[in-house]
Amino acid sequence: MNGPPRTRLLLLGALSTFGPLSIDLYLPALPALAHQLRASDDAAQWSISACMVGLAVGQLFIGPLSDRVGRKRPLVVGVVTYAVASLLCAAAPSIAVLVVLRLVQGLAGSAGMVVVEAMVRDLYEGRRMARILSLLMLVGGCAPVFAPVLGGQLLHVTDWRGLFVVLAAISAALLLAVAALPETLHPGLRHAGGLRRVRAGFRAVVRDRLFVGCALGSGIGGIALFVYISVSPFVLEGGYGVSPQAFALIFGVNSVGLVLGGWCNALLLRRRAPERLLVVEALLAVVTSAVTLVAALCHAPLEVFLPALFATVLTGGMASPNATALALVRHPDNAGTAVALLGGTGFLLGALIAPLASLGGASAIAMTCGIAVARVGSWLAYAFVARPGRTVVDHSRAGDDVGL
Repeated sequence: MNGPPRTRLLLLGALSTFGPLSIDLYLPALPALAHQLRASDDAAQWSISACMVGLAVGQLFIGPLSDRVGRKRPLVVGVVTYAVASLLCAAAPSIAVLVVLRLVQGLAGSAGMVVVEAMVRDLYEGRRMARILSLLMLVGGCAPVFAPVLGGQLLHVTDWRGLFVVLAAISAALLLAVAALPETLHPGLRHAGGLRRVRAGFRAVVRDRLFVGCALGSGIGGIALFVYISVSPFVLEGGYGVSPQAFALIFGVNSVGLVLGGWCNALLLRRRAPERLLVVEALLAVVTSAVTLVAALCHAPLEVFLPALFATVLTGGMASPNATALALVRHPDNAGTAVALLGGTGFLLGALIAPLASLGGASAIAMTCGIAVARVGSWLAYAFVARPGRTVVDHSRAGDDVGL
């Protein structure tokens, strides 16, 4: 790819923000949205889940498509469609219509997520790939830091409909990033053969035990993040009585923890291979989530609960880049398909299971229990299914060209 390495990272990171932007920008307005559309809290949360389903299913189609036609064309179509869907969301007359449009918005936004990771697989190998993915988490992590803060401030001058107009404007600006990126998949590596070739690619990926374990661990671990995202507005605004603006600030600070987790992992990768870090980092996430659950069970005040929640979010951001790198390392010929299965599994599990955390009421106990259970499941998948205890990738090119 052309351009300085840091510029390249910024462009790829910007394109990976469709998921966080789609979910996080309007989180401070979620309770007000439910009230205005005369919907229950559970129904309002399905507007998040519908977007997650779209992000999951879209990756399963766009990933293999990018293996066949290249990375850039699906990306352009996805960004344009996302902008149009965002404007339609702003005009939604009911929660049912909004949920359907959010599904379309997620389908379109999945292009940015799956294509970016496929581009990374086109360009990098081994530990270098894991570090690039960690650094992309730093860049892309700015979206969940600033999106809810921006959303909370915009609520001073607009309502939730205006936030979707902002999403349309952001996606239009991201078209400039797409125009600046060259095609990364060489024509000689593109696949033909239609559905038969797609099925063969899927079979090759799912027969790899390391991939299956990493995909399961990453997907189950992602449930913890989605539980936090979908339930935290009701816990903090409803349970603790914070304002939408205060919630946006809290959410932004916690998102800094997610970024710091990726940064810490990138530093650790200078001395340790991803397969040596994966299970240990997942176990650390189990410990911090257990501490947060205890704080919720004890009805800890906000001054105690928030630091525990911050630590939980931080440790949850450490293992994911390593799981992605290990899942993709054996599949350079099916990178788009592998990324699609990896990302699609995470978003689909999160979309379908995360709402269960609020069935008994959107409480701090329900949220932290859901997070803890997901973290335990993730650790078990990494430790006993993937079992990445031996060297599985070539780390001879351990350095990278990002200057970090």
